[in-house]
Amino acid sequence: MTSPDPYRGFRFPAEIIEYAVWLYHCFGLSLHDVETILAARGVVVTYESIRDWGLRFGRLFANSPKRRRPRPGDKWFLDEVFIRIRGKQHYPWRAVDLDGHVLDILVQSRRNTKAVRRFFRKLLRGLQYVPRVIVTDKLKSYAAAKREILPSVEHRQSRYQNNRAEVSHQPTRRRELQLQTFKSPGHAQRFLSSHARIHNHFQLRRHILSAQEYRSARSDAFATWRQAAGVN
Repeated sequence: MTSPDPYRGFRFPAEIIEYAVWLYHCFGLSLHDVETILAARGVVVTYESIRDWGLRFGRLFANSPKRRRPRPGDKWFLDEVFIRIRGKQHYPWRAVDLDGHVLDILVQSRRNTKAVRRFFRKLLRGLQYVPRVIVTDKLKSYAAAKREILPSVEHRQSRYQNNRAEVSHQPTRRRELQLQTFKSPGHAQRFLSSHARIHNHFQLRRHILSAQEYRSARSDAFATWRQAAGVN
């Protein structure tokens, strides 16, 4: 039995949709920026269509690179930041590894122990292993949830050791401004999850690779991306 064509019914071919989604998630571009870049190449499409492509295909494209990634290290950095959705404060909880790759994101409306427990469970369910160390800020809810969910894991609390997680929030801030805030918690969750995975896939640690190694890693990343998108 053949799998259904995800592009069926769309006016534009897979190559254009894949390219637009890649531009939007990998660079600090707004929907209007992507629309202009495509127009310069003779492709006339509205930014609303590009938004729909990102939401519909972003997660589909992101899932395959995520499955191919090696297991992250055993030291996790966790942090939360607030965003406003329809005037109400919400918190994207985020975990990253030593290389700054995002492990998972969960958007919640609370900043308490229950929210941390829920985030820990989502992390463990997705990664299926327990870290050696977690690093957080001094929010007391982390310690309370950690005692229940991760009792054997070392917990370091410091506002200065958690820079990796804090820096990882910067794309969220930029996207929030470009999108003129998220429309709903579900919209924020879908977008940020896909954005993090796609950004991870093309974050190749260029500073520790030789030029030849970097070009090889970049070629492999593009090949995997095109395979996930169904583009030869």
